[in-house]
This record gives sequence, C-alpha cells and structure tokens, in this order.
Amino acid sequence: MRSRLLPLLIVLMAAVLLTLGFPLAISVAAAEQQRLVIDRIDDTARFAALAQSITDTSADSEERRRTLQTDLELYASVYDIRAGVFFRDDRALAKAPGFWTLPAEGEGRTAFNEALLGRRSHDPAQVWPWRDGRVVVASPVVRDGDVVAVVVLDSPTGEMRSRILRTWLFIGLGEALALLVAVGAAVRLTGWVLLPVRTLDAATHDIAGGRMRSRVAASAGPPELRRLARSFNEMADNVEDVLEQQRAFVADASHQLRNPLAALLLRIELLALELPEDSEEIAAVRTEGKRLARVLDDLLDLALAEHAEADLQLIDIVPLAAERVASWRPMAEREGVNLTLDGAPAATAWADPVALSSALDAVIDNALKFTPAGEDVIVTVAAGALMTTVVVADRGPGLTEAELERVGDRFWRSTRHQNVSGSGLGLSISRVLLAAGGGSIAYEHHAPHGLRVTVSVPRDLPGS
Repeated sequence: MRSRLLPLLIVLMAAVLLTLGFPLAISVAAAEQQRLVIDRIDDTARFAALAQSITDTSADSEERRRTLQTDLELYASVYDIRAGVFFRDDRALAKAPGFWTLPAEGEGRTAFNEALLGRRSHDPAQVWPWRDGRVVVASPVVRDGDVVAVVVLDSPTGEMRSRILRTWLFIGLGEALALLVAVGAAVRLTGWVLLPVRTLDAATHDIAGGRMRSRVAASAGPPELRRLARSFNEMADNVEDVLEQQRAFVADASHQLRNPLAALLLRIELLALELPEDSEEIAAVRTEGKRLARVLDDLLDLALAEHAEADLQLIDIVPLAAERVASWRPMAEREGVNLTLDGAPAATAWADPVALSSALDAVIDNALKFTPAGEDVIVTVAAGALMTTVVVADRGPGLTEAELERVGDRFWRSTRHQNVSGSGLGLSISRVLLAAGGGSIAYEHHAPHGLRVTVSVPRDLPGS
C-alpha cells in the first residue's frame, strides 16, 4: 500500500509546487522587463526634452543638435543601446550609432507609429531567457501641441535575460528543496498512517497461522485506525475465547466419556461370560467399543495439541527419523513391507522433538497400513534452503485428486479404506502439532501408485 500511496502524494505535491512555480517565474520575467521598460521610458523623456527646442534653421538649434548627438553617442557607447531622434518622415535628427536606421516593420516600427499618435509605446512583447530579443521604446517630441519627432531606444536584453534566468534557477532550487521536504514529510506521514495497517496485517497472518494470542498495539496512527485496532483486538479475544471453549468442551467431553465407556466395556466382558465364546455379536460389540475408546483418546490428544505451545529446539532430524523407522520396523517386517531410511547424513532444523516424532509415527503408521506385502516404504530426509523435509513414500493404492484435497481433515477417511482401523484424527493431530512450530504436512501422488507425504520443519527459528 505504501508503494501506491507514496507516489500519489509525491505527484500531487509536485503538481502543487509546479502550479505555484510557473506563475511565479512568469511574474518575475514580466517584472524584470517592466523595470527595463520604465528605465528606458525615463531616458526617452530626457532625450525628448533636449530635442524639443531644436529646429532645422536656428544656429542655436544646431548647437543643441550637436549636444544631443553627443549625448546619444555617449549613451549608446556606455549602455550599448541604439538611440535616435527621428522626424515624422523617418529622417534622423540625431542618432547613435550612425549606421542605425528605423526598421520598416516589427516592434520598432510599431513603437514609432504609436509615438507619432502622441502616445508612448505600449509594453513590448515578453522576452524570454531562451530567445535573443530586443526591447524598443519610443516617446513623442511635442512642440506647440504637435508631435514633431520621436525618440526611439532599441535596447539589448542579454543582461535582463541573465537576471531572469538566475532568478528562475533560485526558484527551481527552492522548488526542489520544497519537494524534498515534502517527500520526507510524505514518507513520515505514510509511515505514521500505515504503521497500524502493517501491524494489523501481521497480527491477522499470525492468527490465520494459529497464533491466536497475537494482538495489535492501538497506540499509533490516526484515530480511526486506532479504533480499528481496538476492535480487532476485541474480535480476536472473542474468537480465542470461543475456540478455547470449544477445545475445553472437546477435552472435557472426551475425558468424561472415558469412564462410562470403560464401565460399559467391563459390563460387556461380564456379559460375554454368560454367552458362547464364539458369539459374533459380542466380538462386534468389543470391536466397536475399542474403536470408540480410540476415538475418545484421539479427541483428547487433538484438544491438547491445539492448546499446547511448541517446545522448539535446534535438532538433527536424521537421528530422530532413524529412531522412528527403527521403532516401526518390527511391524513392517510382520506385514512383509520393506521399511528403509534414505537421504542426507545430517539435516538440522528447529522443531519440537515430541511433535515431530508423533507426526512421523502417524505418517509411517498410515504408510504401513496401506502398503501391500512385498512393497517398499521409503523415508527420505533432505535439507533445503529454508525447510528440512522428511518424505514418506509408500506403494499403496494412493488417493484420488478429490481425496488429496480432503486428506488430513478431522474424522475423514476414504470410503475405500473404511475396513482399515483408525479414527481419522491421526493426520489432523500431526498437522496441528507441526503448525505450532512453523512446520507443515503435504500430500501428493507417488507414481505409478502410492502416496508421498512430506513433513516440513523450518531451518531458521520462526519469527527470528
């Protein structure tokens, strides 16, 4: 979520800064040019005042014309500005430099024509730093209410464009610094907003993985998310209470039913003394009673397994697997099945030895039950990058795709195997015991026929 929210905030803040920066840059350029135009208009007013008393006939006027010419040449040489006073017919009264003439069209001609109408030239077109333009300003020379000449100043804009560019660079630097500050603020803001979400997500995964005591600290983030965290904790407490009541009920029911069942089996045995020894009904009742006793024992084991916490230890899985194979080998020999251990000579992992032994017992027991005489059951230990696995592969009838999806469910047994002893809880108990320590159990086909059961335990301590 942070990778999606943070770019959105950065784009929005960049858009705001650009929206503010572009008008500021344009106003700076306009202000610089306006200052230049005002300065040139002041100069044209001064030259117009000098030219106002000059006529074409008077000797005194000739002296004043030479003075005006000298001022224009000095002005042009100092400021590199083309300056001139022109009559209405474009004849020059005085100008500098000497080769300069009024243009026939463009900004200069437009300014000259406006001055002939008695108006100072309008604001010239904006000159931008990337365009080498000039600014032309004209003012009328009025004598006796008539425009007799026009003062024209044609100014270069290099210095003005440099000032505009430097100011733009400062504005760009300020925008970049502001964007960096905004990015830092956005990172802190998104971290503050999303911290409860990440914590809530982690707690949800913990509870989904069976760690029901995981909770969320409702002390960070916006008020709405803190309220959500408190609601989540209340929900988790209620769910844990319901599950705890369910476990307690199963454990209490299993425990309480064992005594009446034991008394019932005892009465059956006493009743059997009064009946013929080969009575099939008594044998069937005994079998069902023993099966019911196994179911109650498994239910109690399942309730205890769901309640217990794993005692994780860093152990070598190979000796433990070898011990379980040796324990089941007499039964395998009795059934005519070849039970062997294969794989790595050593493979360490974090596991609860009791839970892992119980899981291997359940898996090997199932494999021996369903493997016909003369076939093999192979137990293979392998160490991976993240998990250490114990694979039990048999050559029994195997399971269909639909049965593979249900294997391990509580009380589930394949309809093809109803005549095989068992309660349907052994693999469920194994799955619960392994999950408490970060392990898992998986099932798949073993071509051409049979079942592969993979028991996995982590190589690194869960949660580290």
